[in-house]
Amino acid sequence: MNETTSEHPLVARLYDPVMALPEQLVLGPHREALTAGVSGSVLDLGTGTGVLLPYFADNPEEMPDVTAVEPDPHMRAQARDRASDLSIEVDIVDAGGEALPFADNAFETVCASFVFCTIPNHERALSEVARVLKPGGEFRFLEHVRGEDIAGIAHDIFAPCWHAVAGGCNLNRETDRLFLTDDRFRTVEFERSEGIAGTVLPVVRGRLVCRPQSLRDRLLPSKWIS
Repeated sequence: MNETTSEHPLVARLYDPVMALPEQLVLGPHREALTAGVSGSVLDLGTGTGVLLPYFADNPEEMPDVTAVEPDPHMRAQARDRASDLSIEVDIVDAGGEALPFADNAFETVCASFVFCTIPNHERALSEVARVLKPGGEFRFLEHVRGEDIAGIAHDIFAPCWHAVAGGCNLNRETDRLFLTDDRFRTVEFERSEGIAGTVLPVVRGRLVCRPQSLRDRLLPSKWIS
C-alpha cells in the first residue's frame, strides 16, 4: 500500500509500526525471495517507507544500483531516512507509477511490493514497467489480491471502507490476473499464499520476464492490440 496520488501523513506514520509483526513473521521471507540475486540497475516501484530497501543492501556481492520512486512526501521522507543507514546508495525520486520519469529500457529489474493495490491506474503502471524494463529484464512483484469464494465476497464488501482508511488501497483488486495475462511478459515464477498473519488476505509473489517490444507495443497496451 505504498503508491498514492495524494498525501496520507497518518498512513505514513502508522505503516511501519502496524506492519512490524507481519513483516517479521510472514513477509520477510517473501521480501528476501523478491530481491534475491538482483544486480545492475533496479527500480523499487512505490517504495513507500522504504521497507524493501534494506533487502537490496543484503546482496553485498551484487551491489545493485537502486532507484526508488514514491509520490507521497511523508513516506518518501521516511524512505530517505531508512536509506541513509544502508551500505548502498539509493536514489529516491518523487514520481508515481503511472508516469515514470525514466527512459525506455532503463532498468534490468523492477520490483513492486504492495503497491499495485494502491495505484489508481494500475494497468497504465504495468505499461510503464514494460517500457522502462530492458528486453529480458525481470519484473518482480509481491502483492495482496482479492480472495476466492466467501473471502472474495468479504473483500468486495469491505473494499470501500478499506480504501478510505488505508491510503487508497484496493482490498479486492485482482492484480495477479493483470500480471499473468499480459503478453508483454513471460511468467517464470508464480506463488500464491491464501493468508498472511492469520488473515484471509491472499498474497502473490512472482517473476515476469519482459519480452522484446515493438514501437506499437509500447504505445498501446497489449489488450488493445487485435
